[in-house]
Amino acid sequence: MSVSRDLMTAALEADRQRPVSQGALSLALAGAELIELLRAEAAVLDGDVILPAGVAPAGDALLNQAATAIVRVAPYERLDDWLWRRGRGLAAAYIGQFEAEGELTVEPGRMPFLAGEATLPDTDERQHVHELLASDDVVLTTLAAAAGFHDLVDDDAPGAEGTVLGAVTDAANELAAIQQRHDIEQAAFDNVWRGF
Repeated sequence: MSVSRDLMTAALEADRQRPVSQGALSLALAGAELIELLRAEAAVLDGDVILPAGVAPAGDALLNQAATAIVRVAPYERLDDWLWRRGRGLAAAYIGQFEAEGELTVEPGRMPFLAGEATLPDTDERQHVHELLASDDVVLTTLAAAAGFHDLVDDDAPGAEGTVLGAVTDAANELAAIQQRHDIEQAAFDNVWRGF
């Protein structure tokens, strides 16, 4: 299984006491895809710039899309820009892929990140994700923490993967700050209208 599929499985299985933000999850999925591309040597990091390298790993449509989305001309693309661009709507794309593969059942009109709304079959892949989380795998737990459904255990991954994990955490924190500002502004606007 790929890092992104592990993360999506973990998100769908997460304790619903901690709601999963699809925006933060999408950013984390974009980071997971990049880590997978780095491991497959389909991309390399030069500081915080993503450079194309070899060909994408075969077999995963969304990972192939990620590989083809890498900017292939100078000045290339910065890591944080990649996360925001590639991450847009990515959680929904993974939900669609899981449904198309028969790996996920969601009742029509329901939200898969609410308790009891999504059903994953009991598979070896699902057990593998449980084992990774139980062993505090640094990549998966850091991405899950950035998405908001797991406690951060250790964010000290080495090299390029550590750079990606740090950028995902920063982007998720930025998104949370944007959402908090929006909520405050909306509450103030609602209060003004209640006064009339």
